[in-house]
Amino acid sequence: QVQLVESGGGLVQPGGSLRLSCAGSGSIFSINAMGWYRQAPGKQRELVAAFTSGGGTNYADSVKGRFTISRGNAKNTVYLQMNRLKPEDTAVYYCHHYVLGFTSWGQGTQVIVSS
Repeated sequence: QVQLVESGGGLVQPGGSLRLSCAGSGSIFSINAMGWYRQAPGKQRELVAAFTSGGGTNYADSVKGRFTISRGNAKNTVYLQMNRLKPEDTAVYYCHHYVLGFTSWGQGTQVIVSS
């Protein structure tokens, strides 16, 4: 019911920035139901940032003050602005959507933070 397509990953040096994008579509798509997760090698997938049901945002402690989730002008696009990147931010980042009991994931985009 929902399709998600991410873009924007890549290789960046420590202290650098990247912006990830996720475009969503589908019959039950809601931009307010979107968020970002990541999975580092050998680790469980974890929440990075998401919109809350109350209209706010929620961030993992490890990214607070460095990452920002936002909505695009196109109404179906969500961004994850990542600043002051650290090597421990290296992971595959996934766009996530959950509404009415249905969970959808994007294909993932690789982010590598290395000098």
